[in-house]
Amino acid sequence: MTVRASAPPRIAIVGGGIGGLATAAFLHRQGLPATVYEQAARLTEVGAGLVVAPNLARLVRRLGVLDDLRAHAVRLDTGWEFRRWADGTVLSSENLAESCERLYGEHTYTMHRADLLRVIQSAVPAESVELGRKCVGLDFGGGALRLRFADGQSAEADVVVGADGIHSTVRNTVFGPSPATYSGLCAFRALVPAAQAPEFARRPAQTLWLGPGHHLVHYPVSAGELVNLVAFAPAGDYTVESWTATATVGEFLAEFDGWDQRLTALIRAAGTPGRWALLDRAPLTRWSEGGVTLLGDAAHPMFPFFAQGAAQAIEDAAVLARCLADGADDPAAALKRYEDLRIPRTTRLQAVSHGRAHLNHLPDGPEQRARDAAFTQQDPLVANGWIYSYDADVALADPAAHG
Repeated sequence: MTVRASAPPRIAIVGGGIGGLATAAFLHRQGLPATVYEQAARLTEVGAGLVVAPNLARLVRRLGVLDDLRAHAVRLDTGWEFRRWADGTVLSSENLAESCERLYGEHTYTMHRADLLRVIQSAVPAESVELGRKCVGLDFGGGALRLRFADGQSAEADVVVGADGIHSTVRNTVFGPSPATYSGLCAFRALVPAAQAPEFARRPAQTLWLGPGHHLVHYPVSAGELVNLVAFAPAGDYTVESWTATATVGEFLAEFDGWDQRLTALIRAAGTPGRWALLDRAPLTRWSEGGVTLLGDAAHPMFPFFAQGAAQAIEDAAVLARCLADGADDPAAALKRYEDLRIPRTTRLQAVSHGRAHLNHLPDGPEQRARDAAFTQQDPLVANGWIYSYDADVALADPAAHG
């Protein structure tokens, strides 16, 4: 832990989601106090499941809360599968129990987003979080930054971290709105009680079914009590970008008509599915201005096709905390170092996540058959080693060591 005699900078984190709390947790480990301002009356996480890949598990271990994560998660011992849409033919299968630890020193887990939020929160001092604080503006001037809240109150800080999501007030205030373009895709999501799910979906495996214009992913979460289901389909004229919007089971089933009957049985057990549009945003070329910076979805929203959204936010948090600890006397320079370290990697992930939509949704034909054949020639776990081997401490010591 870094120890210093001079007064630390006043650090304000806007947003109490996974990225914001992880920032507070890593700052606390570095001996830097911070205050998280969250608009909700209590800390909650919408959405459903997520994948804790080795690069994320490594950082959770560093926070000292990996055992707590394991109590709520499912370790993917059976593996990681790609299957054909019509009949479930296995295109690729990886035994993660053997491969992940050997290759990357950590296992892969799946869990509910709310469980990960609680795990990260346990590493944050309770007095560091202020609830019911909706940030509506940020003022510069007088040598300090002033956050304005919807209740009329304000707070001053030397450093402001915008961890307030894809519709970030901090980003829009400092850099202007990030225009979104229509991707033509939407996502459905649902949680199915394990007792109502087909047996194949209860296995400790992450399974991706690929088909024309669509793909579907399922895996168990909540210590195996639930099955997380997320699927991607053409959006038509649907443009609602909200994780609280819903669809009907009938709409969900209609998109996957003709697919393997085991999948349609899983969808029928889904209750009321969520539905949101995937809107596209170009990568930002800079995240920081003076003592203000961005983190997580506020900085680099990405399509979820590599399941790296939460992992990249927590990587941001670890690197940012170290940069501020090393450069507390010059926060603006510390934030510049942080974005220089992180932007190349997150921009690359945004690009490959974007490109995966085309590959996953190929219509049946020569290009699809070539893709399926490639699964037998290339191990996706090894091919994506640049994602899973990332270690924030190594990146800080040697920026050339990680992409």
